[in-house]
Amino acid sequence: MSQTWLVVPAAGQGRRMGADKPKQYLRLADQPILLHTLARLHDAFPDARLVLCLDDDDHWFAPQWVPFNDWQRVPGGCERMDSVLNALHAIEAQDDDIVLVHDVARPCITACDLHALYQAVATHPGGALLAMPVADTMKRADAQGLSARTEPRDGLWHALTPQGFRYALLRRALETARHQNTLVTDEASAVEALGERPQLVSGRRDNLKVTHPDDLALAAAIMTAQIDHTPARSR
Repeated sequence: MSQTWLVVPAAGQGRRMGADKPKQYLRLADQPILLHTLARLHDAFPDARLVLCLDDDDHWFAPQWVPFNDWQRVPGGCERMDSVLNALHAIEAQDDDIVLVHDVARPCITACDLHALYQAVATHPGGALLAMPVADTMKRADAQGLSARTEPRDGLWHALTPQGFRYALLRRALETARHQNTLVTDEASAVEALGERPQLVSGRRDNLKVTHPDDLALAAAIMTAQIDHTPARSR
């Protein structure tokens, strides 16, 4: 049976938040965002192995926030793909092990979405990612920031996380991107560059990524709503 690995890149500085600390340490419902995210992952996969990618100079992190029994810290890189590659190089994984990569700034992820993604990764050789169909009208801007045309949204999806792949495939994809000096912003694009076609798993629209200051209040409201709509027997 394959092992499940959870890779959480958390070395970013979150400068768009305009805060005095990285966004993963900002308070959400009186706890750091990072703590909420790890708790959600642990609730879904308590026996998984966690790899947390942190900046070497990170002095905000507290080990007691990690709920996993089996976890390790690895150095974060300059870019997301560097952090994930550092994690893949640091672990002793088998080729068929499943690796799920999740944004630390997505604390509203649900166990239902996590389990749905896992099942897709386990059965699809090209891996899978949570995503949601584009619902809004899409505009293409010109160099001056003016609306040049409307883009058809048929077949367009917003990529979310986690994104999951077999260990050997993900490592080969990211190592190839690095060798070709290609900057990829998510794991799926690196895998696609190899000719693979990851499966799109329709995820919840409340899987918010905290990026801007207003997102903190929205994330808090989402988490409250999720609790209020969870059947009492499953809480």
